[in-house]
Amino acid sequence: MKVFGFAGWSGSGKTTLIEKIIPEITARGFQVSVIKHAHHGFDIDKPGKDSWRHREAGASEILLVSDERWVLMHELRGEAEPDLNAQLQRLSPCDIVLVEGFKAVPIPKIEVYRPAHGRPLQYPDNSSVVAIATDAALDAPMTCLNLNDAAAVADFILHHQGLL
Repeated sequence: MKVFGFAGWSGSGKTTLIEKIIPEITARGFQVSVIKHAHHGFDIDKPGKDSWRHREAGASEILLVSDERWVLMHELRGEAEPDLNAQLQRLSPCDIVLVEGFKAVPIPKIEVYRPAHGRPLQYPDNSSVVAIATDAALDAPMTCLNLNDAAAVADFILHHQGLL
């Protein structure tokens, strides 16, 4: 399973770029999974639903299953947040996992960068950045990709990972 990440400041367009390159990669016959790191608490459940009630009662894990999808919710209840490797072990086999966040983890990454946001580039302090996807011309010592060309970004990732 190949793993490739995306780093960038909040609001830079990481999620939008990933959303655009997933169909580019799957159209080439590859199976894609995604891991997104959330910096804040989140909840996919709804108060009052049976699964929410089970969690509130103290269940550690709740597995919801339907004829369209399934989801496993695991309550940490004071345990440490699992690292990326632990999360990768939970995924079903696939060709490539795209990772949003986990910027300090040493996996190859594209930095999504918009100069108009007024934030500095992260690559000088992050040796895992192998390319920059941007909406402006940059003078950088690495590959710069057009943020709005999802096919070119997908090509870069697949070539970098040895899948093309």
